[in-house]
Amino acid sequence: MPARNVEKTIEMTYNDIPEEFRENIILVDNNSKDRTVEVAKSLGIKIFCHPTDRGYGGSQKSLYTEALKLDADIIVMLHPDYQYDASLLPELIKPIEQGRADCVIGSRVRTREETLKGGMPLYKYLANRLLTLIENIATGYSLSEFHSGFRAFSRKVLEKVPYQLNSNNYVFDTQMLFQIIALSFKIDEIHVPTRYFKEASSPNFIESTIYGISTLCVVIKYLLHKIGLKSSLFIPQYVEK
Repeated sequence: MPARNVEKTIEMTYNDIPEEFRENIILVDNNSKDRTVEVAKSLGIKIFCHPTDRGYGGSQKSLYTEALKLDADIIVMLHPDYQYDASLLPELIKPIEQGRADCVIGSRVRTREETLKGGMPLYKYLANRLLTLIENIATGYSLSEFHSGFRAFSRKVLEKVPYQLNSNNYVFDTQMLFQIIALSFKIDEIHVPTRYFKEASSPNFIESTIYGISTLCVVIKYLLHKIGLKSSLFIPQYVEK
């Protein structure tokens, strides 16, 4: 769980996680200014604290590094803001357990009506659809969403993907997926309900705009990588498939 100021939602998220997975939860607190750490401690969650704000991507870097140290075979990234239904965690990891995928995305987009009824702002929905369309065309995939904060990875993915070189900002998620695709790992998805509400953390309009532009830059870098331009390698040379 990458966390920042989620004292109001972390317990709800924790309670939705099936009991058999609760002893292996890791939370990286990104310099929260509320009681996030105190609440997480009361729930018995393993906590690692950033003394300064290292960004959303920076939190994930710490999370994956700690998860690998604990010899995890499957690592799930879940936002602790109750935006995603954590009770679906067994379904999220099933394709990896069965060897059908190396990464699984919890997609919030099944139908337009359902997604908007779940509270996703119209501008976010439209941007999500446009960016996902562009990303599918660029990669040859047909994913319903590239931008979910509920994801599962096999250990071999995190051992191969050079995530430490990625951005510390929101575009970290996009970089991860395109690196996974560039390294020929398999991606699957399951549907999860859309839950937007006041306490759920989400980039504001300016942050979303920056994220959208940054995502398009990642797409361009991926395409340059695909045609073999050495000056624009998306995957560093030392990372072998």
